Amino acid sequence: MNDTIFALATPPGRGAIAVIRISGRETERVLGVLGVPGLSPRMASLRTLQHGGSVLDQALVLRFPGPRSYTGEDCAELHLHGGRAVVEAVSSALIALDVRPAEPGEFTRRAFQHGRMDLAQAEAVADLIDAETTAQTAQALAQLDGALSRTYAGFRSDLLTALALVEAEIDFPDEDVPDHLAATAGSVLDRLIADLETALEDAERGRRVRDGYRIVLIGETNAGKSALFNALVEREAAIVTPIPGTTRDVIDAVLNIGGYAVTLSDTAGLRESADVVEAEGVRRARARAEAADLRLWVRGPSDPDGDAADFVRADDFLVWTKADLGGTPARPGYRVSAVTGDGMKALQDGLAERLARDLSGADFPAVTRERHRRRLTEALEAVKAGRARLADAPELAGEDLRQAADALARVTGAIGVEDVLGEVFSTFCIGK
Repeated sequence: MNDTIFALATPPGRGAIAVIRISGRETERVLGVLGVPGLSPRMASLRTLQHGGSVLDQALVLRFPGPRSYTGEDCAELHLHGGRAVVEAVSSALIALDVRPAEPGEFTRRAFQHGRMDLAQAEAVADLIDAETTAQTAQALAQLDGALSRTYAGFRSDLLTALALVEAEIDFPDEDVPDHLAATAGSVLDRLIADLETALEDAERGRRVRDGYRIVLIGETNAGKSALFNALVEREAAIVTPIPGTTRDVIDAVLNIGGYAVTLSDTAGLRESADVVEAEGVRRARARAEAADLRLWVRGPSDPDGDAADFVRADDFLVWTKADLGGTPARPGYRVSAVTGDGMKALQDGLAERLARDLSGADFPAVTRERHRRRLTEALEAVKAGRARLADAPELAGEDLRQAADALARVTGAIGVEDVLGEVFSTFCIGK
């Protein structure tokens, strides 16, 4: 981190404004060479940028002395006119001044390494950049504000309380301490085990908000899945014909339903087929249905239950299509027509209610990424092992509890961070 870096912080290409960020100990020198020395901290100044006797641009320049900056180092922002030639000229000048182009996520990585945020908050920065729905934005902002970090700090505090009781009995056996002190940690660990189990049970909620809720259309051939798919995505994304087996592969579309990100999938009709291509499509449809958060069992007015019934959970949606053709469905469900639009609003409202039920919650989810789930699982297993050994082998129980504390601390990067830095920051855009 000894070198000075720069990056374009706005999307590349032609635009009204382009912002280049600079961070590192040479920032002040670079600004001086560019003809803008002595700027007041955190105040925008209109200045002419020059290098090598040539005018580069007339720009708004801001200076952020460390440690009161995003990265904790001396930083600056150059708000340029957004033409490509201007950006390229300023970038070339910075490179000539030994300022290195930043790696993906390097600004936020430096912010983490200088203590400006923990690892969970750094992940929230990436999630906030990628957010496309109000729910994703709200979850990322809460995590950036420290909600996830506070949750894990609470788990770890309870764990350290129990560990202190265990260590006291081990380290001071001859002192005036209560008998069986380690055993008194049992109630603390029981409560912690319950909290960790609840957090893991709720793990899918954070993942679904961040990555998208998976809804899959399943049904027999010619049940009207592709027509319904097109009606829900409001475009002709899937081919619709009266020929059975038209859809051979999984077709995905990303939607925003009720402020939540949804991946909607159209699939091949479920039936036995000697056609190799169709059979592969059916296999993929079954696999996608197994992994879905919600299935829409799509049926024509007179369709039998068929193979799709094997994949339907009790709380999945039954959707009767082709309502414009008449007929009486065999059981209750949503009745729609992709041709006339009848029933579509009721189905969309039902989906929005289901998403709100599954994804909203009073508490912030303790898991928003697979990395968090793995660490939480490690901690829970170690706490359970320590609880089982508490009465008979407090020394071994203490080691289990230390391992659990380490697993929880790795979520925020308090310890053992080097092995996860690449995993976390490789997903960032260059300017962050």
